[in-house]
Amino acid sequence: MLLETHNLKTTNSRKVSMTHQDAGHYAAKHPKNRKADPKVVEKVKQKLSDNHITCAAAHAIAADLAIPPSRVGMTVDLMEARIVKCQLGLFGYSPQKSIVEPAESVSPELGDTLKKNIVNDRIPCERCWKIAIDFGLRKIEIASACEALGLKVRPCQLGAF
Repeated sequence: MLLETHNLKTTNSRKVSMTHQDAGHYAAKHPKNRKADPKVVEKVKQKLSDNHITCAAAHAIAADLAIPPSRVGMTVDLMEARIVKCQLGLFGYSPQKSIVEPAESVSPELGDTLKKNIVNDRIPCERCWKIAIDFGLRKIEIASACEALGLKVRPCQLGAF
């Protein structure tokens, strides 16, 4: 059986990765001594539905508390909850997981901008969001352009991948 593996974190030159079999064990991505901020936990609890929180809700919590999205993502992981409905359309949808389709065409200007924002052979989620704003496009349209160009989006601002 083939498993999809997502690179999650590199610690002490050792990759920590999770497979779909690891679902529900998200805290394992973080050092054992890492503790969640009670204020963030309370906000996440308010937004959880069936132990899931949407990407949009997690980002709203980060904005509301003026903290990096990664702190909210870590808290979600430590609570063993799951992030769903990625705003780029890359994960968290049922039944197909991703809703992104490659764009039929990508303007040269957008393509050049995406390629200039590559870091370690990937384009960070945060940069995709900024490019969407700069070009007046929806986030999922940027993900579609990345798919068409063969660009992988990583890392997620929330730490989901």
